[in-house]
Amino acid sequence: MPTPAKGPRLGGGAAHERLMLANLSAALFEHKRITTTVTKAKRLKPYAERLVTFAKRGDLASRRRVLGLISNKGVVHELFTDIAQAVENREGGYTRITKIGNRKGDNAPMAVIELVLEPVSAKQAVVAEATSAAQRDADKKDAEKAEAAPVAETEEAPEADEAAPEAEAAATEEAPAAEEAAAESEKDAK
Repeated sequence: MPTPAKGPRLGGGAAHERLMLANLSAALFEHKRITTTVTKAKRLKPYAERLVTFAKRGDLASRRRVLGLISNKGVVHELFTDIAQAVENREGGYTRITKIGNRKGDNAPMAVIELVLEPVSAKQAVVAEATSAAQRDADKKDAEKAEAAPVAETEEAPEADEAAPEAEAAATEEAPAAEEAAAESEKDAK
């Protein structure tokens, strides 16, 4: 997390600022967008993006680290399942700040901070869908080849006892060739 700005902190003390940022980020993850002052939104942005980065890792240590900051388990679960999955292809910039004018009561500058959950670009979403479809097709072909290979071995084995070692040797030679062909087809699909 970046070093805090010099001078007075949000809320007066360091502990209060940490708690305030944790509560703001929990509200942001729960509601996907919140309205707050521009100063709080600017302080919240790196804090929330760091938590999203932990969520993208998805391991137990990251989950425990986030639970140390945000005490609401439901919000942490939503962060690690829904939000992390929605931003998995995004390299950064998980939040967006939009200024909305001044507050009526005290004329404080207000802003809306929201999570950016849409894909990076429409083209990337289409490419990702196409690659996943190609991967599924390749997996189906590999499964069909795997099913066909044991049938061929069982048909050849009963004919002669001497032919069994030769059939096994031929099957072991064909397996790496099939894996190489599958790998090449995956590269072509990408």
